Amino acid sequence: MAHDHDEQLALLIDRLAFEQRAGRPADVDSAAREHPELAAELRELWAVAQFAHLARPAEPAPHAVTLSYPDAPTPTDRAEHGSAALPRDFGDFELLEEVGRGGMGVVYRARQKSLNRVVALKLVREAHLATDADRARFRTEAESAARLKHPNIVTVYDVGTAGGQAYLCMEFVDGPTLAEKVRTGGPLPPRAAAALVAVIARAVEHAHAAGILHRDLKPSNILLGGAERKADPLPLSGSDSALRATASALQPKVSDFGLAKQIDRSEGITKTGLVVGTPSYMAPEQAARRKDLTPTADVYALGAILYELLTGRPPFQAAHPVDTLLLVMEQEPVPPRHLNATVDRELELICLKCLQKPAEMRYPSAAALATDLEAYAAGQPVAAAPSGLRFFMARLFRETHHADVLENWGKLWIFHSVMIFLLCLLTQVLAWEGYKDHVWYMGFWSVGLVTWGTILWQLRKAAGPVLFVERQIAHAWAAGVCASIAMFWIEWLAQLPALTLSPAVAVAAGMVMMFKAGILSGRFYGWAALNFGASVVMPLVPQVSILLFGAVSALSFFVPGLKYYRQRKARIA
Repeated sequence: MAHDHDEQLALLIDRLAFEQRAGRPADVDSAAREHPELAAELRELWAVAQFAHLARPAEPAPHAVTLSYPDAPTPTDRAEHGSAALPRDFGDFELLEEVGRGGMGVVYRARQKSLNRVVALKLVREAHLATDADRARFRTEAESAARLKHPNIVTVYDVGTAGGQAYLCMEFVDGPTLAEKVRTGGPLPPRAAAALVAVIARAVEHAHAAGILHRDLKPSNILLGGAERKADPLPLSGSDSALRATASALQPKVSDFGLAKQIDRSEGITKTGLVVGTPSYMAPEQAARRKDLTPTADVYALGAILYELLTGRPPFQAAHPVDTLLLVMEQEPVPPRHLNATVDRELELICLKCLQKPAEMRYPSAAALATDLEAYAAGQPVAAAPSGLRFFMARLFRETHHADVLENWGKLWIFHSVMIFLLCLLTQVLAWEGYKDHVWYMGFWSVGLVTWGTILWQLRKAAGPVLFVERQIAHAWAAGVCASIAMFWIEWLAQLPALTLSPAVAVAAGMVMMFKAGILSGRFYGWAALNFGASVVMPLVPQVSILLFGAVSALSFFVPGLKYYRQRKARIA
């Protein structure tokens, strides 16, 4: 059966890949509807398959605008768009040289003949290779960027087609990318880095005010113009002329709105479940393929850019993009000061606040981030310092990215809470009735828990594929069950009165809750404490000790179960 399961998944992935290679959209949602039992696993494997393309080595041209999309360019694409055919005419434009390319488009330095001006011309890959997804991203970039007028956002002049080929005519920025600046010059001085990111953040806030998320902010999408360009001066302390000179030569321009998304749209071009963006700069919720992204996703990316300007490397980077995604979702970044001793504590706090896993713990907007960065660059107090106990408690009780799997268990945990309470109630009734023989309790709990555990697991498996983290949680719960059963056997072997060691059952339940807190959500620390508390109270009330444990244990499952059951219903609705 497992072989058939894996074989079916492989066939579906192959079918989607074939559709994509043929230039047609790979409809993951349709495949998931046809095979609901494989839906969750299919989406995860398809996302991994898409990111595998990112592992191919890139060869960006000088001053390249690197576009990191899942459908990366192939050698064939490079040959078809090679610079050997340049210069050549394209409608009203003369293509002079290729300056960048990616999975969706190719960027040329071109001369617009009618106005005799140098522009950046972005073309979709050859028309016969462009998929619906390619065209959708291209239209999104055109519609989004054309609405934005800001001195630190690349200006879009024109959108159109020539010979069946769609193009985007933009301002040409004659300078390197921020990625090239860091690669060749190393980390920036802390105040210069803060001032530079503040300017970028103001530009991003302008996009947010227009209802647009960028979703792929990274150093290679920040172009650096010369000081002669009339962008706003960077706010620096007047006493630091060296920093002012450095910053004045780096006027940033945010480019590449190819992954832009309108904030007020309920559905975007990522409806298929495809993960889009660049792993090292992607917010955890974006890496988890959530559709309800907010401006804080771009705030995270701005923090990742600041981190790289301060340390010379992104906050998370692994040999393979999928490994990088896992780091983004599971690990904390190394504090910048551990990599660069010249970084001040205040700036490190600003940077790490942007990189918080829970979106609500970041700056609420790019404007708020810019304000703090400007204050730091000017030598003024910043507002990023952690707020003591509140900050600690928020981090302690936050959910991990694994918490979403609890939606699969909501209803089952409600059932489990009823069963565990009934088990404890019947046990307490036996004690009240004077049953002292260990065999009753040993048999009742051994048969009852093992039978119910088997039923519960089969119900979960029938609902769809079981994820690895669910197996981990199931093993922790099984360990608690084994400890509970062993308690009755230890009493018998040690010739102790029945139920003498019953408080140990509450201790085992608390340990399982601690494990859940570390893997799923910090809120389980509260339920762990309640179970540990019950273990202390149980010896003081021997007449109702098992019933007390049953009530506490049932609540520990019923309340989270109801929460995630409602969450699942709301998401489906």
